[in-house]
Amino acid sequence: VQLQASGGGSVQAGGSLRLSCVASGMTWHEYSIGWFRQVPGKGRVGVSCVAVRDGAKYYSESVRGRFTISTNDAKNTAWLQMNNLKVEDTDVYHCAVGDFYCSENYFDQVGMDHWSKGTQVTVSS
Repeated sequence: VQLQASGGGSVQAGGSLRLSCVASGMTWHEYSIGWFRQVPGKGRVGVSCVAVRDGAKYYSESVRGRFTISTNDAKNTAWLQMNNLKVEDTDVYHCAVGDFYCSENYFDQVGMDHWSKGTQVTVSS
């Protein structure tokens, strides 16, 4: 399994980016999918996930209402649409897949089986 994340870049606050996560060697319906940010000193922190079992979606409080996770099984692709970006959203972002629990209220961030390399998101004021 290989995951490739892309779509990062530099934008001004209030702008938008759309991150993509393309998988090879697997199909989406086998795994739940998560997006993480690499926080200096804290490691990878979950931002959003979508559950393989029922399609439930979770968003961290800091991004709820601004970010949207979506998937296309036929394309083996997941996206993270990031709107109204803030300076504090600046980080390296990764996608990951695994058999983990994801609901509207909880993202179990342990148990990722495969990770992408990161894509840098930089938001300036």
